[in-house]
Amino acid sequence: MVHLTNAPTDVRYQRQPQSSGTASGWLALRESAPARYAAEIQAASEQHGVDGRLVEAVIRVESAFNPRAVSRKGAQGLMQLMPKTAAHLGIQNPFSPRENIEAGVHHLRQLMERYGGNLPLALAAYNAGAQAVDWYRGIPPYPETRQYVQRVLKLYRFGSEAAAPQSIYRYEDEAGTVTYTNIPPVVIRRSPR
Repeated sequence: MVHLTNAPTDVRYQRQPQSSGTASGWLALRESAPARYAAEIQAASEQHGVDGRLVEAVIRVESAFNPRAVSRKGAQGLMQLMPKTAAHLGIQNPFSPRENIEAGVHHLRQLMERYGGNLPLALAAYNAGAQAVDWYRGIPPYPETRQYVQRVLKLYRFGSEAAAPQSIYRYEDEAGTVTYTNIPPVVIRRSPR
């Protein structure tokens, strides 16, 4: 018998039979930030041939999905485009999620092509500028840019910065019940007598 559950097995756990927390009103779920801009991300991703998960990762690192974000250096909107870049890409309103995402994805695609599909270099150029990547012939030695590239790639690959490949452990008890969990086995070390 295989038993998969997300419910606690503690004897103090009691199921609420009436309804869910959301229906009862004590658990309010808000629309997630990526979901709020999913249509814009999908449209721009399809138009420019860039993976939507990569676009989400860039937006999360650049602006944390704040369409009104402005950096200390003047980058604007969800994808934090510099005014000169935004003007070059034909943006009328850099705070419009649709315009900003479309232009940002277009810019990212151009950088990916410029660096032959080398995603770390394209991301470094997105952050520090293509001139810096060309000058250093690689990712510039700027701590901010190096961290930026690592953060975006981690989010793109694993979905969150905290996430990383986890080990899944399989336990089977005497009755044949199989449990899969990410909690490693407890090793009891006996002290020598």
